[in-house]
Amino acid sequence: MAQFDAKKYEELQSARGGGGAKAGGKQDKAGAEKGKPKQKKEEKPKPEPVAAAAVSNDAEDEDEGGELNAKDVFAHLPKGTFNMEDFKRVYSNNDTKTVALPYFWEKFDKENYSVWLGTYKYPEELKLVFMSCNLVTGMFQRLDRMRKHAFGSVIVFGEDNKSTLSGLWIWRGQDLAFTLSDDLQTDYESYDWVKLDPSTEDTKKKITEYFSWEGDFGGQKFNQGKIFK
Repeated sequence: MAQFDAKKYEELQSARGGGGAKAGGKQDKAGAEKGKPKQKKEEKPKPEPVAAAAVSNDAEDEDEGGELNAKDVFAHLPKGTFNMEDFKRVYSNNDTKTVALPYFWEKFDKENYSVWLGTYKYPEELKLVFMSCNLVTGMFQRLDRMRKHAFGSVIVFGEDNKSTLSGLWIWRGQDLAFTLSDDLQTDYESYDWVKLDPSTEDTKKKITEYFSWEGDFGGQKFNQGKIFK
């Protein structure tokens, strides 16, 4: 008859219990792996939003009606009915006498635009003609802020070592446009400025001559000219 062996029983129980723990441990690990949340992919940081005030472009300088904002020194002046850009387009793409000048006189708004003649004060300082032309070019570059509201024809008369400079200008407003901003005043004091009456025959003659670069110009000999547009 078999007898109970307590020592043997403890060894058998110990062996069974260890196997259960091992199997259970494997199951726990599998369960842990299964329940472990998936690691998200690293996301690149999104750029900081740019404040609206920091964005600036040329389009913001105009509102929907085409009126320039306060940055434009002409903004406080009445806009009038004369469209300077349209006139410049007509002048650039058509014959001056047969198309551009008739267009100008039909559209010109003398209530809100004025005509000026500027004559260089120091003709004795003018030497070679090309140097005089460079003088005019430099002036045009420094008056870039006026382009939307002004048109000018500046002519070199005479020849090397015996020349003069004068220009006929049209701009928005009834006063000297250069006084509207300090950065427009670099060159204007070198010229004598005379406001012309656009209704007189003498002014109409000057406008025709300066715009077309043809005529007697009061006895002056045309050499070459430059257009500010």
